[in-house]
Amino acid sequence: MRVRRLGYLFALCLWLGAARAQEPQVSFSKTPPADSADTKVTAKPDLTPDAHGNLSQQQMQELFRIVAEKDLENDKKQRDYTYIYRQLETKLDGKGNAKSNETKTYEVIDIYGEQLERLIATNDKPISQKDAEKEEKKIQKAMDKRKNESDSERKKRLEKEEKEREDGRKFVREVADAYNFKLVGTESVAGREAWVIDGEPRPGYQPHMKESRFLPKFHGRVWIDKDDLQLSKMDVECLDTISWGLFLARFHKGSRFMLEQTRVNDEVWLPQHLAVKVDVRLALLKNFNVNIEQSYRDYKKFRTSSKIVGIGQVQP
Repeated sequence: MRVRRLGYLFALCLWLGAARAQEPQVSFSKTPPADSADTKVTAKPDLTPDAHGNLSQQQMQELFRIVAEKDLENDKKQRDYTYIYRQLETKLDGKGNAKSNETKTYEVIDIYGEQLERLIATNDKPISQKDAEKEEKKIQKAMDKRKNESDSERKKRLEKEEKEREDGRKFVREVADAYNFKLVGTESVAGREAWVIDGEPRPGYQPHMKESRFLPKFHGRVWIDKDDLQLSKMDVECLDTISWGLFLARFHKGSRFMLEQTRVNDEVWLPQHLAVKVDVRLALLKNFNVNIEQSYRDYKKFRTSSKIVGIGQVQP
């Protein structure tokens, strides 16, 4: 399961509208092209609380819009970094007890403006030489496909990506309409002061986008860094069963998505920890419960230009 993007779909998309939906297998991670002009971040808004220490709905809507724009900028800057992430998947029985554990560790690199993942370890042991060669072939195949892309294919791909970003912007406005936000207070997150904001579905909300129909099925809490206006933490919970997709995937009440981000290199906020607790049913298959945790480390900035290199030249 491609959990990192799944987590963002139910977290960042729900709260910030930075649409990043992607196929549920290890593959490319979409990011805006380098010449994208949609990541302009506006000046810091007036976020002075009232006499009761609250922010108005208008202030919160403006805050979330700016955080969303900053997240798009983070997505763009992330292409300049290689990193490692480790995924722990725990399958549970009907009583919530662990049945099995499996870990996979990936190296993430960026080539041709796309992030590619390379499996490097399973259950905290390096993969075999045979499996390593398979990973290299998979990446090389993806590179060759992009390298040999025709002008018309590139134009079609860029138009699709631009449409996805525009849909993301529209989704931001939907989030603002779908929830009543409440400033709970402030807390220290990793030594930095953050606003704590709760969001509950707004009665009578009518969705305008297909994806927005899921919004009333979730509620949650976010922590927004006061100095950088960046998302530092998020905890989103499913309030009711939701179904979607060709294969009728159903997420049940109580499924949770928790995200923590960290400031990297004094220029970008990137994932540090993602926890997904899912009770799901796929098509006619039996229900299964799974806890998934992803930890991110070794963020390293590896380029300052748009130079494209071959697979043999990429250094971790």
